[in-house]
Amino acid sequence: MNGKATTTRTRLDRGRSALGPALELVHTGRAPTRAVLTAELGVTRATAGAVAAELEALGLIRVDARPGAGAGAQGRPSHRLIVDEHGPVALAAQVHADGFRAALVGLGGRIVATAPGCVEVTADPAQVLEAVVEAGARLLHDSGRRCVGAGLAVPSAVAEPEGTALNPLHLAWPAGAPVRDIFADCVRAAGIEGPAFTGNDVNLAALAEHRHGAGRGAQHLLCVATGHRGVGGALVLDGRLHTGSAGLALEVGHLTVNPEGGRPCHCGSRGCLDVEADPLAFLTAAGRTPGPEVSLLQQARDLLRDERRDPAVRAAVEELIDRLGLGLAGLVNILNPDRIILGGLHRELLAADPERLRAVVADRSLWGRSGGVPILGCTLPHNSLAGAAELAWQPVLDDPLAALRRPAA
Repeated sequence: MNGKATTTRTRLDRGRSALGPALELVHTGRAPTRAVLTAELGVTRATAGAVAAELEALGLIRVDARPGAGAGAQGRPSHRLIVDEHGPVALAAQVHADGFRAALVGLGGRIVATAPGCVEVTADPAQVLEAVVEAGARLLHDSGRRCVGAGLAVPSAVAEPEGTALNPLHLAWPAGAPVRDIFADCVRAAGIEGPAFTGNDVNLAALAEHRHGAGRGAQHLLCVATGHRGVGGALVLDGRLHTGSAGLALEVGHLTVNPEGGRPCHCGSRGCLDVEADPLAFLTAAGRTPGPEVSLLQQARDLLRDERRDPAVRAAVEELIDRLGLGLAGLVNILNPDRIILGGLHRELLAADPERLRAVVADRSLWGRSGGVPILGCTLPHNSLAGAAELAWQPVLDDPLAALRRPAA
């Protein structure tokens, strides 16, 4: 092979090895233009142009010929890089105590379509997962889109590498249910192309928020959230979820925040964050009896609107903020995050009295007074669904050519 051909081949190989990093930059909004892409990848303009053209040929992005100046760019404006709004999608599914939902999610974390949520979750995981996959399959059929894979978010720690739900405490599912295998079987049975993945719902919410929402730019991101029942936590380090040696890290719900007179917890302890700072705890603290007509989360949100008019509701808000602040302070002492984001009812408690929550964290944490860890609310709607889709998109982000040129199932 002559020198010119060798150089051309080297450039081609270098460009192909940059496809995944380039796609992730566009996917997370960090490369809005070709000039920014060139700088971020550390390649020549020609190589960046070839990489962008290859991603466009794969149907993943569009290169907009109308120029747009990148942040800090000099010289002539560069072409804009945009996620292809008609490109492939991932099937995302979420199961929680009050129902389940399916969605299609494109690159950029954009939810393309959702199926109406179901409010009945039976004790049989296979029955529930079959129903949610069927709902997703209908969305795919109606959209006519190619599917890159499927992701499932569940309200339980998911053990690795087995993919079992170890503690679906707020579902009637048996502990240790093989949810990943069941989900994968349902995906294959529905004729859906691509691999299937499963993860904890708060872990996945944190991943989505780090890539597309309130956590963007954080190096050590702590997420704490309460949805329909219980409290979960997650940590994203340098863009990757920290799940521990077996996928079981950050079970923050079992931090003790009310040892004297606290409520009994499912884990056998008392006064855990899991039972002291979730929607049921808020309703109970306000002296309200939960009703069966709508979800606990919705009932808590509705009650929060009376916070300024009802002294009992105001007292409940303060009680939960204090409990949550104690838990966050302990996590700050252990993990030293550079940002905290709160989801579900916790986000709304933060909005109700941000000064009180930040003061509790600062007062009880070693570095709170000097470090001033930012505490923000999550910003993405359905962030656990978006995070489930991130699992399915990851093989494409790692190697677009291999993932998209695989044989059809």
